[in-house]
Amino acid sequence: MRLRCLPFFVVLAAFCAPQAALAQQDDSPLVLHRMTGTIVLDGFSDEPDWEAIDPLPMVQYEPRYAEPATEHTEIRFGYDDTYIYASLRAFDKDQDGIRANTLYRDRLSGDDHFEILLDTYNDNETGVLFTTTPAGNRLDGAISNDATGGGISTSGWMNRSFNTFWDVKTQITPEGWFAEMRIPFSSLRFEPQDGKVIMGMTVQRKVARRSERLIYPDIPPTVNWAFLKPSKAKKIVMEDITPSNPVYITPYALGGSGMVQNLDEPSARYIAQNDWKHEVGIDIKYGLTSNTNLDLTVNTDFAQAEADDQQVNLTRFSLFFPEKRQFFQERSSLFDFRTGGQSRLFHSRRIGLTEGGVPVRIVGGARVVGRVGGWEFGFLDMHTAKADALPSENFGVLRARRQVINSQSYAGVMGTSRIGVDGSYNVAYGLDGLIRLFGDDFLNVQWAQTFDKRDLAGADVTSGGRLTAEVERRRRAGFGYRSGWVWSGENYNPGIGFIQRNDFLLSDQSVSYTWLPGEASKFIWHTLALGGNSYLRNADGTAESAEGTLAWSFSDKRLSSGLIEGRVVYEDLLVPFVLSEDAEVPAGSYTNAGISIEYGMPQTQLKKVSFALDSGSFFDGWRNTITLTPTWYVSKFLELTGEYEYSRIRFPDRDQALDVHVSRLRIGTALNTMLSANAFIQYNSAADRFSTNLRLRYNFREGNDLWIVYDEQLNSDRNRFSDIAVLPVSGARTLIVKYTYTFAL
Repeated sequence: MRLRCLPFFVVLAAFCAPQAALAQQDDSPLVLHRMTGTIVLDGFSDEPDWEAIDPLPMVQYEPRYAEPATEHTEIRFGYDDTYIYASLRAFDKDQDGIRANTLYRDRLSGDDHFEILLDTYNDNETGVLFTTTPAGNRLDGAISNDATGGGISTSGWMNRSFNTFWDVKTQITPEGWFAEMRIPFSSLRFEPQDGKVIMGMTVQRKVARRSERLIYPDIPPTVNWAFLKPSKAKKIVMEDITPSNPVYITPYALGGSGMVQNLDEPSARYIAQNDWKHEVGIDIKYGLTSNTNLDLTVNTDFAQAEADDQQVNLTRFSLFFPEKRQFFQERSSLFDFRTGGQSRLFHSRRIGLTEGGVPVRIVGGARVVGRVGGWEFGFLDMHTAKADALPSENFGVLRARRQVINSQSYAGVMGTSRIGVDGSYNVAYGLDGLIRLFGDDFLNVQWAQTFDKRDLAGADVTSGGRLTAEVERRRRAGFGYRSGWVWSGENYNPGIGFIQRNDFLLSDQSVSYTWLPGEASKFIWHTLALGGNSYLRNADGTAESAEGTLAWSFSDKRLSSGLIEGRVVYEDLLVPFVLSEDAEVPAGSYTNAGISIEYGMPQTQLKKVSFALDSGSFFDGWRNTITLTPTWYVSKFLELTGEYEYSRIRFPDRDQALDVHVSRLRIGTALNTMLSANAFIQYNSAADRFSTNLRLRYNFREGNDLWIVYDEQLNSDRNRFSDIAVLPVSGARTLIVKYTYTFAL
């Protein structure tokens, strides 16, 4: 029928704490049905092959775990020689309640959706996501570290910038909405064993208006993001798969103009310099084997990458900016080598960008990622051209790791190099391991060491090292803890990594308890957490900084969330800390106290606001910061997202003040799933600058795109350097037209 219409007490408590009970379920693999007929990808799963497959038994994950679904749902899986197929019959008694709020690629705007997680390597750690909405919008992403550490909105375990080749069709009828997905095996990396392919799989349907998530298999919500953890996925089996290894060749052509303003000192005025741009380049992707990819790039260009978020630095340390360029996204988790907090041995933004984020031309490069004999490995080599004070440089990264002891443990090694044609160099190596001790308790250890030409003369090479160790319980329910230690030498300096400070010993400890109150409560969970950290100077053991926090956080059954946190902070400044031209903090010791309050309305609402308030003493003064983030899904053709952050800082005893405003507005529009435009407008009062990033994309098909990108920087205070010259209204402007076309051989 056609469907229509650690301290000792922490470790001791961890061993004594009771383990949360897991739901009983069948652990035997699910053997997928092999399709023998033709599947017409039209959204309606009405072919005989579909009718021969039993739907998966779905269970409600949230807001009320294990209760029956409010809407009947049928999800089926199958495969043939070329594709994995998935179908959804999302019956719905209220057709007007079906949410399809956006047509914008890679955007999930409070929509109903159908999502598949595939752990293609069957390593219980990594996975790829394929998501669609009733409007047929496509989203894909990559998961690392078993969905632990950081989160979706950070640079942690979720990479939403990942893209690959796949197809989907959807239909909306009076009965509900329906979808068919088709994922080529050539878009997946996997390891056949004895003629079989075994992967992990989790599927879900989201009913947005009810904040209801249905999943398979039955995964209890005892850990954060449990439904996105590859280690919780159901094992699936496919037989007689012959991997194909096509070659994807993607040339591009680019043209446009740029304008910059240069100061003419004799006339004390700025003169616009126009520059016409024209570039060609090429990217090549080749599957060396079913589980190994080779990527080659020549004259690499990232004109279509979204602009960085403007940030204001009110700390003494460097700001972290995430990678947004597509070339560095695939299997980026393999190159992830964290050394405490945001610090890492390798950060791809150091390639092809200056410290200030100005692009440096990439002449070309190569990357290989894959698996051989139980080893997962990656190699990256890129070469950049000379740019201003930077010489032409070569960047190299080598990474290898493998599972040890159990399926959720690994040991690995990494090496990096940055070599300039002027004779400068920086090389580094690292050893790391993640060990699942038992249950949800993990030990994470890293050692890294760097060697820099500038630091080697007479230096103790051990001072270029950094050691981190952390033991934690990865669970939402019940008692949790984290005990971390970091030692960093004074000469530790990863040339293509990221650090915020060195020459210290850090102790970072926390304990928590999370309640899952059940049906009688309005909360899904709420947590009480106590934490603290201290940075001690290696030279004399004195405290550089320390912090203690007490926090309560929650998520309710409407899926809104919140946080209340109190803190005490100690800072010992050996030198003054400059905030701006009008405010600085003298050297000295400071003890401050403050409170933070955060609340976010449910993500499924068409109009929603999140806010955060941070208030308290700030060195020898005080600071109040408020952040508002409103979102309005006007229709599936238009969405508006804003953010406004205001910091009011006062130092009454020194009669100094600082007011900082940062505003961001994103306007997303789309006529259909192929033609879309995005405007990103920002204002930063600290830099006295407006910036605009406008991007129009016509996606003829996957890999075949026309981009029009416009960037401009506007000065909001033209007289801030009045002793030199009046600034122009526009400081810089770029208009680029770029076309890419992918050939599959």
